[in-house]
Amino acid sequence: MTRAIQPLQPIKSTFSHRMLRIAASCWLIVASVGQWLFGFYILLFYGKTTLTSDFERWNRVLPHGYVAGDWVGNLIVGIHVLLASILVIGGPIQLLPWVRHQAPVFHRRLGQLYLVTAIVVSIAGLVMVWTRGSVGDTIQHYSISLQAVYIMGFAYQSIRYAKARQFNQHRIWALRLFMVTNGGWFFRVGLMSWLVINGGPVGFDPQSFTGPFLTFLAVFTYAIPLSVVLLELYLYACQTLNKTLNYLVSATIFLVTLLTTIGIFGATLGLWFPQIK
Repeated sequence: MTRAIQPLQPIKSTFSHRMLRIAASCWLIVASVGQWLFGFYILLFYGKTTLTSDFERWNRVLPHGYVAGDWVGNLIVGIHVLLASILVIGGPIQLLPWVRHQAPVFHRRLGQLYLVTAIVVSIAGLVMVWTRGSVGDTIQHYSISLQAVYIMGFAYQSIRYAKARQFNQHRIWALRLFMVTNGGWFFRVGLMSWLVINGGPVGFDPQSFTGPFLTFLAVFTYAIPLSVVLLELYLYACQTLNKTLNYLVSATIFLVTLLTTIGIFGATLGLWFPQIK
C-alpha cells in the first residue's frame, strides 16, 4: 500500500471511483447502525441481568456463559461481553471523518481505548473458547483463536504507525483491525442473513451448532476473514484506473451491504430485541 491511500476515499475522481466511494459509504452506514443496535443490546441485556443478579439468563444467548460456582470464568465472560459493547459502539465512531478532523483529542482517546479493549476482549474470548466448552466444532474454535492473533497483530501495527505519525498507514491498519475485531458481529449477521434467506437452518444442526455451513462461515469470518479480503480489494481499487475492477468491487460491496442489511434485520428482530424485553 502506498502512503497516498486515504481509507474509505478513492484517490481518483472518475465515475467508477465515485461508485466505489458510494458503495463503501453505504456499507459503512448500514454496518454502523447494525453495530450500534448490537452494542445497545449487549448493554441492555447483560447490564440488566448483572444488576438483577439473573446470571443464568446468559445461557439463553451464550451457551456455558454462566457456570455456578466458577466466579473467575463468569467474570471473564462478563468482561468479554460488556467490553465488546465499547468495540461495536466506538468502532464506527472512529471511522467518521468529522470525529477525526474536528475532535482529534476525542478520536485519539477513543482509539486508545478501542485498541486496549480489542486486545482484552480477544484474550478473554480465547479463555472462553478453550475453557468453557463452547459450542461448535474444533475448526470453529481454531478459527476464532486465529482471529485473536489477528486482532493483537493488527492492533500492534496500528499503534506502531500512529507513534511514527504515519497516519495514512495507521488508518489502514486501524481499518484492518476494525474488520477482524468485529468477526463475532459478522458471524451473527452472516448467520441470520442465511437463516432469513433460507427460511430456517440449512446446512447445519442448530442443536449442536455444527455443520458444513457453520464451518464455512467460521473459517471465512475468523481464520480467512473475507471482510479483510474485500477491504484490501477496495483499497487496491482506489488506486487503479481499471474500471472493470472498480465496478466489480463496487458491485460486490453493494451485494455485501444488502446481505448485511438482511442479517441485521433478522438479528435485531429474531435475536436481540426479544432478549431485552
